[in-house]
Amino acid sequence: VQLQASGGGLVQAGGSLRLSCVASGRAFSSCTMGWFRQAPGKEREFVAAVWSGGSTSTADSVKGRFTISRDYAKNTVYLQMRSLKPEDTAVYYCAAKPYSGSYLTESSYRYWGQGTLVTVSS
Repeated sequence: VQLQASGGGLVQAGGSLRLSCVASGRAFSSCTMGWFRQAPGKEREFVAAVWSGGSTSTADSVKGRFTISRDYAKNTVYLQMRSLKPEDTAVYYCAAKPYSGSYLTESSYRYWGQGTLVTVSS
């Protein structure tokens, strides 16, 4: 599975962005897909995940503001981000987890996209 993330950019606080991650390969439909982010000087952290069946989970820090979804026809996973805050500034990565393992843990994800930068100005 190869992943290509896009949609990052500069936005003012309170604004919205939608990130996209296009996957190549037939394994996409069976993978759990996740979004992680890494802010400057910080470790990469879990943001959201969507299972092959459609169930989702989001981190407490973005709950109610970010929504993850997937389109099987387009082999794409999305992260809709609303009410953005300066602390959401980070490089956002999409990842695919084809096997078992915690969806919260980076090491469970086998495939990673290149990252897309989101900058939220105050």
